[in-house]
Amino acid sequence: MRFLSSKVLKPIAASLITALLSNSVAFAQKEFKSGIEWPEPKVVNPGGAGLAPSDAIVLFDGKDLSQWKNGEKWIIKDGAAIASKSGISTKQAFGDIQLHLEWASPEKVEGNGQGRGNSGVYLMGKYEVQILDSFENKTYFDGQAASIYKQYPPLVNACRKPGEWQTYDIIFNAPRFDKEGKVSKPGHITVLHNGVLVQNHSELQGGTMYDRPPEYKAHPDKLPIDIQFHGNPVKFRNIWVREFKELLPPEKASVANKLKELNKTQEPKK
Repeated sequence: MRFLSSKVLKPIAASLITALLSNSVAFAQKEFKSGIEWPEPKVVNPGGAGLAPSDAIVLFDGKDLSQWKNGEKWIIKDGAAIASKSGISTKQAFGDIQLHLEWASPEKVEGNGQGRGNSGVYLMGKYEVQILDSFENKTYFDGQAASIYKQYPPLVNACRKPGEWQTYDIIFNAPRFDKEGKVSKPGHITVLHNGVLVQNHSELQGGTMYDRPPEYKAHPDKLPIDIQFHGNPVKFRNIWVREFKELLPPEKASVANKLKELNKTQEPKK
């Protein structure tokens, strides 16, 4: 009978031991399952360049401003809406939303500071994300492009040159008020300017006023979106909005509390 040498046996033994240990660990491990019965997320076509997601409400598609009050006062030309005469407001009211819009300040530079390519998008008609030509144009920082007006400057200045198209992608969590009209949950705004994060879940201190400090005043859960006319012919295109709400399980308890309870039950006994 031929015996295998120790040089051959040692690698085989090591492999067997490794395999046995791996299997033992695998059997000892148990997959974590939360037990939360989540509803199935619905399918949404995300769209693409110039195309809104399939569940979006298109507010301006380059043809008309029929979704807006005072929309007839603006000029529609070459697929863009040019601000003129007055501001416009959506006919529909919104609360928590994802808002996409594209804008361009005038190519011909006139004025400076707040007088150059000035406009603004007002969430709920009260909370302004500033629109301004901030390309090599100095002004107060909490009033430049993509600022939450008079509350937060943008994290960076991502402004393109005058006349070039720019994008805002805004996530807005509307404030909530209790029965007495007090703030039960403040509002928050996240903004990507030309794909760059410039507001990171910034907490609103109240309405964004020019002439007084911010303060909250109780209002409905849904209100229209406004776009400002500030005397400058700022252009807009491809405006759409998506309403959203948290995906919640049937249980009333929050997901965070549910997971904390599960962690306690799975803690090793001392």
